Amino acid sequence: MMKFIDPDHPFYKPLWVRLLIVVLCCAWTAVEFWNGADTWGMIFLAVSAYTACVLIIFFKPKTGAVEEKETDDPA
Repeated sequence: MMKFIDPDHPFYKPLWVRLLIVVLCCAWTAVEFWNGADTWGMIFLAVSAYTACVLIIFFKPKTGAVEEKETDDPA
């Protein structure tokens, strides 16, 4: 099944990226409510809650990630 947000993607690894996405979603929610668009405000409130849950609350980095290792040849 395809995910709306794939938290395993390397783009979401830095904390500041995840926080920025959540903050931008919350800011857009505030803009919609400020302009009186209650339906869009509720939609973006749900999107903001989803991003906060997926990217911050329940975020678990992959433990089996393969990292590049430098090989030092002993000479």
